[in-house]
Amino acid sequence: MPEQLRLPGCLTAPSPGWTTRADVVIVGSGIAGLTAALRLRGRVEKILVVTKDVLNAGSTQWAQGGIAAALGPGDTPEEHEVDTLVAGAGACDRDAVRVLVNEGPEAVHELIALGTNFDHTADGELSLTREGGHHRDRIAHAGGDATGAEIQRALIAAIEAAPDIEVIPHALAVDLLLGPGDVAADGTPGPSAVAGLTLHVIGEGERDGVGAVHCRAVVLASGGLGQVFTQTTNPLVSTGDGMALALRAGATLRDLEFVQFHPTVMYLGPDSRGQQPLISEAVRGEGAFLVDDDGNRIMQGVHELGDLAPRDVVAKAIMKRMLETGRPHMWLDARHLGAEFWERRFPTILATARSYGIDPVTQLIPVAPACHYASGGVRTDLHGRTDLAGLYATGEVACSGVHGANRLASNSLLEGLVFSRRIAEVLPAELGRWREPGPDRRTAGLVAGDVRRELQETMSSRVGVLRSAPGLAEAAAVLDKLASHSAETVDQASWEATNLLTISAALADAAALREETRGSHWREDFPERDDADWAGHFDVTMDDGVTTVTFVPSPATDGGPA
Repeated sequence: MPEQLRLPGCLTAPSPGWTTRADVVIVGSGIAGLTAALRLRGRVEKILVVTKDVLNAGSTQWAQGGIAAALGPGDTPEEHEVDTLVAGAGACDRDAVRVLVNEGPEAVHELIALGTNFDHTADGELSLTREGGHHRDRIAHAGGDATGAEIQRALIAAIEAAPDIEVIPHALAVDLLLGPGDVAADGTPGPSAVAGLTLHVIGEGERDGVGAVHCRAVVLASGGLGQVFTQTTNPLVSTGDGMALALRAGATLRDLEFVQFHPTVMYLGPDSRGQQPLISEAVRGEGAFLVDDDGNRIMQGVHELGDLAPRDVVAKAIMKRMLETGRPHMWLDARHLGAEFWERRFPTILATARSYGIDPVTQLIPVAPACHYASGGVRTDLHGRTDLAGLYATGEVACSGVHGANRLASNSLLEGLVFSRRIAEVLPAELGRWREPGPDRRTAGLVAGDVRRELQETMSSRVGVLRSAPGLAEAAAVLDKLASHSAETVDQASWEATNLLTISAALADAAALREETRGSHWREDFPERDDADWAGHFDVTMDDGVTTVTFVPSPATDGGPA
């Protein structure tokens, strides 16, 4: 069992200097958060959306490939289900996958009705392409490779046309406020329930600094944890804030060890940090292929789908060739696509690559795996409910069960869309009473913001693509040391560093305990998948800064009929 460490039970923060009220607070402004806001409109009285930066600063904006759904001729939700289960390597929740694939097409059509301009063929049909792990062309895209940006544009336009939805930008969610739970029929008080949350707003006027929002429900749609690692495709705002505050408040995190590393992220050199340029899987879907320094095709003979194998398979193949050759990256060859095709189909990627001195029309693109997507998160049911009354979660912050051990390409936008709609179906009838926040008896603490770089480097080198018991033990020791670096000042850098440390510790613990290789979790010392011992999930809970990791067995769910 990894050595235990004590983390802050809540974040040290000034007392709220202002208060406001809303029936529902939505934390996050990507496809999941804005869909939830729009679907709840008219069903609850007051909706407040809070976002850490501006409305379009989250991960949705950066989604290149598209959104997957069984929309094409001959395709079916059942086929989409099989591809999702196979990619998930036996760790998916089959019921959640069926919800995703069956409700997905209608949800995408409603997104189109909202004003999203997807690309179409010359005869007016929706243009669909293929990505890794899919056996059908079922990826709808917009602007060639600007799908997320177009979806974000349409959603923001709808939000701006809805003056009854209030938005607070530049607002970091600090911690949930908890109130007394409902009393059972026998008079026994129930567990704590959501009474609101505290925010730190970077602004001027009445809402500046730390304040409190009293509410009847919170919907977390705050995105992922990519900034845990040195190189990631995630934006700077992805510091695991939603997962960390949910864990501190009593919610359960599930499947944290399943972090997907995208195989084709543009390699910018060993000293590059932060958000890295993604080379969408759709480029391989259009015929690009991976090669080593000698021009040998990396994926030939590795998988039946070749360069379009599921992402974990491709990432592992690249890493193996990198280890064999001692090279820091491999190459993506898309020169044969030609200038006209590049400019029409992938204008954003083309411009980005050229800005770094690489012209994909005439040159190979240097690529290496980098952190891309958290398949795990706050554990939810099929309607986004967590195990904390009044708290819901959707999108990358959540673990709905659809991704299992490795997310199928382009299922992430669909998940946020589908499960936000499902939250809106049940939340209005489930709105609890207004609860007065009770005294917070959790032990407050804060880690210094300057631990961030050492934390990221440790997580990348020891808890990244390739893991082992010695490396994970070293990571645990470093994280334990960093936990003792108390902050001297209370600021956003320290809040974010504490959240990153909280999630890193839970992720490393789960990775150490899962002694097998499954999906995106690759153990060098346990190279085989082991359904006899490890079919199931690791759940992480916290009690005043002390985490507990529990294994929950479940049947392996691979493709094919139940």
